[in-house]
Amino acid sequence: MLITLKTRLSLVSRTGVRAARAVFVALLTTALSLVQVQAQDDKAVPTEVIKVYSHLVSVPVIVSDRNGRYISGLKEEDFKLYDNSAQQKLAYFDSAEAPLNVALLLDTSRSTEGVIDDIRKAARSFLKDLRPQDRAMVVSFDYAVHKLSPLTSDRKILERAIKDAQVGEYFGTMLNDALLDVIDRDLKSVTGRKAIVLLTDGEDAGSRASADEVLSYATESDAMIYSIYYEPSLQRRRAGPFRRRGGIFGGRGPMRDRFPRPRPGRPDRQDRRELRGEFAIEFLTRLSEVSAGRFYESETTDLKKTFMLIAEELRNQYRLGFYPDELARDGSLHQLRVKVDRADVAVRARTQYRSTELDSSQKD
Repeated sequence: MLITLKTRLSLVSRTGVRAARAVFVALLTTALSLVQVQAQDDKAVPTEVIKVYSHLVSVPVIVSDRNGRYISGLKEEDFKLYDNSAQQKLAYFDSAEAPLNVALLLDTSRSTEGVIDDIRKAARSFLKDLRPQDRAMVVSFDYAVHKLSPLTSDRKILERAIKDAQVGEYFGTMLNDALLDVIDRDLKSVTGRKAIVLLTDGEDAGSRASADEVLSYATESDAMIYSIYYEPSLQRRRAGPFRRRGGIFGGRGPMRDRFPRPRPGRPDRQDRRELRGEFAIEFLTRLSEVSAGRFYESETTDLKKTFMLIAEELRNQYRLGFYPDELARDGSLHQLRVKVDRADVAVRARTQYRSTELDSSQKD
């Protein structure tokens, strides 16, 4: 009797297992069928791939009245931006309250040996004129380019960097290389309001980059460049033909003559020094013009005041942005123009950019 009961329980147990297995197999078969049907549906309806290509063109703008006073409080609707005479829809607007990103370039070549303390003092004063949310980086140049600090809002790091700016051990003034590095590497990927403040007492000596190359990059950059030329001797230069917009660089066209024509006879040391000074002033003036910045000629004793003027203008910088139409992205040079819907105002802004050419994959 006991054996018969155990046998029946064993049969029932085996029957339950077989039933469970049958249910599991049925469910698995159903699931596989659904997956196969879904796969067939996916093949029947191809997935649409949406490609988005964007290249924001950023345009810094300074607005002032006829007396040179900066105009603040302007709104996005007060501005009109034109690309090759065609008005563009603004996709980006930064008011004067947005944070600043400033690269401070200091000439520490051998000729600054007697005034390096004045330079450092003026640079520290400039940092104090920036707001807590503003960022800066410090770069010095002599026979080499020295990145003394990254772009940061930490004032202790920046003050230490200025303190570390020392007169170069060897002769050389890598002005062009320093500018090109900052324009094309350090600030190119930075968004928002940005500017370069350059302090130097002469022209380049030893750079790989040419003056023409730097001017080309500065023209297409969205960073305003403020150039300050000074003489260590504290002797103010007399007004001369180098102050006009033509001359060495031929106004707004490409550079025509590398150096001014020498005077009759063999120039003495003073003549050569003046010629170098004339070229430096022409180059720095042109550099500021093409980037919508400003050029200053200052004595080292007035550097603090000059830096204060630059800081004030930077606090009043607007920034506009737009996305060029894909049809216009052919790699050509485009002319920019900014208008402000206010009477009796002067507008200074970026004047051109080179469109990003679409590659073969983007044209499909």
